[in-house]
Amino acid sequence: MSAEQHVDLVVLGLGPGGESVATEAAKAGLSVVGVDERLVGGECPYYGCIPSKMMIRAANSLAEAHRVGTLAGSATTSPDFSVVARRIREEATDDWDDTVAVQRLADAGVTFVRGHGRLAGEGVVEVGGTRYVAKVGVVLNTGTAPAAPPVDGLAGTPYWTNREALQATEAPASLVVVGGGAIGAELAQAFARFGSRVSLVEMAPRILALEEPAASEVVAGSFAADGIQVLAGASVRSVAHADGRFTVAVTDAGGTDLDLDADRLLVAAGRRPNLHDIGLETVGLDPAARSLETDERMRAGERLWAIGDITGRGAFTHMSMYQAGIAVRDITGTDGPWASYHAVPRVTYTDPEVGAVGMTEQQARDAGVDVRVGRAPLGESSRGWIHGPGGEGVILLVEDAAAGHLVGATSVGPTGGEVLSMLATAVHAKVPTAVLREQVLAYPTFHRAVSTALADLDATD
Repeated sequence: MSAEQHVDLVVLGLGPGGESVATEAAKAGLSVVGVDERLVGGECPYYGCIPSKMMIRAANSLAEAHRVGTLAGSATTSPDFSVVARRIREEATDDWDDTVAVQRLADAGVTFVRGHGRLAGEGVVEVGGTRYVAKVGVVLNTGTAPAAPPVDGLAGTPYWTNREALQATEAPASLVVVGGGAIGAELAQAFARFGSRVSLVEMAPRILALEEPAASEVVAGSFAADGIQVLAGASVRSVAHADGRFTVAVTDAGGTDLDLDADRLLVAAGRRPNLHDIGLETVGLDPAARSLETDERMRAGERLWAIGDITGRGAFTHMSMYQAGIAVRDITGTDGPWASYHAVPRVTYTDPEVGAVGMTEQQARDAGVDVRVGRAPLGESSRGWIHGPGGEGVILLVEDAAAGHLVGATSVGPTGGEVLSMLATAVHAKVPTAVLREQVLAYPTFHRAVSTALADLDATD
């Protein structure tokens, strides 16, 4: 017979959003139990956003040093991956220990339970031998895990996912990356800049296939300069591992069979939602679902909320935190605003960075929008010319011509994610493009290229 405890709220999964819900609900006076079998804080602080950006920052400093010869004289570098590896281990992750995060929950009044939690009916979660009955309900924030494609020979080999890559203590001499999305692209470039010989294999016709083709083109040019072999439109036939080395059999876009040999293999071919073993069937939901449907208040069922990656609204920490705030408002009876997804921003931290918000041009056309597109090459702007090497990029605006405002935008450049902020505001607030044209933009700045893109938008009439 399981022990039974009655509480107000159970939060199952303590990534950034789940931790925020648990903390804020406890501060509001609810008795809260937070459950996680892994590290409190989730993927972002231990294997994602924070340590990866430390690695990227270190790698980019090496690339910038190599530009000194064109800009300022001469410089030599001697890459030492152990420096950033130590920083990741000691400063970012506490050697992958969540003691501080667990204490943070306790200080907020949350009861933390380590273990695999499963729903056992409406408002009930079982962990080990204890049954938690939640008066208010349950919040799901179980996140995602790295997925591996069904490639012959891959299973059982010591391939890396992002988790192993960010625990590495040295850069491999050679690396094959399978997957050219955000994770694969970021890590491929970072290791290449630390001296690894990198081949990147992507099944889609281009890397960063979810972004605008213009963004993919700029980043592919940067990858070529970094010496990365990009095989887009390719398929992986098989993987073998022997004597400490990988052989990856690939068929390229032209139908030619290639064997790629490397010390390490990084699989970054997508992620799977952690939904299959959390008892969804006990509340009438499908455990085989790719995501959970929620309403504008993040409700997924009776006394059940879902936030984060499992809602299918983007695998972003900022989305999880945004949804957490909405769920807390609903749980505590506070008024909205409620969820809106027309202006979701995202940034891929390659060099140059790729920032995007809202719809791509193709998505807008598929949605039946009366589309106009404006484009401005960053390298042709005053700031891009001044910046010189590393100043490549593009601003791309997608307008609903009938409504007279932007429905999407892309900002690629050295500070693409930062320039995105003004475009995200324009898309979110549906600022008329007529008003954007009136805005005075500082000179010389990268964001001033938005004016050029607006002029190009007008030229499409």
